[in-house]
Amino acid sequence: QVTLLESGGGLVQAGNSLRLSCAASGLTFGSYTMGWFRQAPGKEREFVAIIGWSGGTTFYSDSVKGRFTISRDNAKNTVYLQMNSLNPEATADYYCAATAKVFTAKPDRYRYWGPGPQVTVSS
Repeated sequence: QVTLLESGGGLVQAGNSLRLSCAASGLTFGSYTMGWFRQAPGKEREFVAIIGWSGGTTFYSDSVKGRFTISRDNAKNTVYLQMNSLNPEATADYYCAATAKVFTAKPDRYRYWGPGPQVTVSS
């Protein structure tokens, strides 16, 4: 059984930083592209960042480029999202997801999803 479990969400003031972690189990982690997506209230789920299975390739949405960093530790089966210079528009549920053998930002290509911790950025 594949499980993705995020941690690190919470309330933070605008301008501050937060790091999300996602621990995976039940899959060959090093064979999967990992992604972070988010969904704000009343909006569709959107792509935030993805990282290839070796960690050498990353891709970011324009809205977070330069402020967010995705990374992974295949020895720990964990992917991270470091979020800096947060603004209230970043308030959303953040989901990590896994997909095998493709490098894509399309959420419908991801098979496994975590439950999505909430991140709230106050102004």
